[in-house]
Amino acid sequence: MAQIVNAMAALLPSPPPSPGGKGSQRPQACFQVQMFRINNQLPIQLPSQRQPGFTLLELLVVIVIIGLLAAYVGPRYFAQLGKSERGTARAQIEGLGKALDAYRLDTGHYPSTEQGLNAMMVKPSDESKWDGPYLQKNVPMDPWGRPYVYRSPGQGGDFDLSSYAKDGQPGGEGEGADVSYR
Repeated sequence: MAQIVNAMAALLPSPPPSPGGKGSQRPQACFQVQMFRINNQLPIQLPSQRQPGFTLLELLVVIVIIGLLAAYVGPRYFAQLGKSERGTARAQIEGLGKALDAYRLDTGHYPSTEQGLNAMMVKPSDESKWDGPYLQKNVPMDPWGRPYVYRSPGQGGDFDLSSYAKDGQPGGEGEGADVSYR
């Protein structure tokens, strides 16, 4: 086969001489493909060197490595996300608790359960000593998009302030455990 290829290559016309006058040299290419017709059939391509690119096996190995990395890093990333939501809820509850304490210092009592946390933003009609608003912005929702649960008087003190966390139900464990004031 190699003899046939060499014989056919010798029959190919040589390119015109280069403008520099150094004779007739064939241009060099990194990857050449020569085409031949044998008995008026379709051309046959004979690569002179290995074609560039990746093999299917190399691509599969890379995809498996990326999948393993995603399987290792993904759960750790989402666990951190749950911790940050709980931390945000704790910080917001602490801020609301301080605002409730300021309300009590001015009025002598905490807002009732019926008045709720909005009593810190809008003066209740029966409060003459109210000196608010006690929050810079409206009462926020918890990080899971639900309102904070406020009761006054509380079960363990003057008031209860909590978020039912991710599951939205009282109690729970792990990421579903309630976040409460004090």
